[in-house]
Amino acid sequence: MENKMLELLKTRRSVRSYKPEQIAAQELDAVLEAGTYAPTGMGMQSPVIVAVQDAQTRQAVMDRLTKLNAAVIGKDVDPYYGAPTIVLVLADPERGTCVEDGACVLCNMMNAAHSLGLASCWIHGEREMFQLPEGKALLRQWGLPETLRGVGSIALGYAAGPLPQPKPRKEGYIHKV
Repeated sequence: MENKMLELLKTRRSVRSYKPEQIAAQELDAVLEAGTYAPTGMGMQSPVIVAVQDAQTRQAVMDRLTKLNAAVIGKDVDPYYGAPTIVLVLADPERGTCVEDGACVLCNMMNAAHSLGLASCWIHGEREMFQLPEGKALLRQWGLPETLRGVGSIALGYAAGPLPQPKPRKEGYIHKV
């Protein structure tokens, strides 16, 4: 069966090398909007999306996020792979589906990014990052409740090279009963 959406889902890959050039505002807005249309438990829309891109504040915030995430994973690396934009997803832990809701938001944004010719990669560590005093300070700085739970983030930008090829699907992935 041929279908553009199915083809997009089959060809989206995580990218770990980005061009330094910033993505266009319209592209970012389209990706963020796609995130807001993700399914959420009981339609409560509990996730909060934070996009870090603004030229004036970007470097300071990116440096703090990079250092915080690197500390959480215990490696002195750039966990965002040099992407010019980082999009964080947080959610209200009072909602029983906060992690699932945030995961759907992240997936919608990655798929939307791919449809626009952008590259992305899901980044872990946000749950731990926003439990630390430094993470809580960032939430306060952004005017967000300190109670929010980090779900994940995406590195977002233009791929610095060709997209990786998908691995063959594993045996036994699907069981029809």
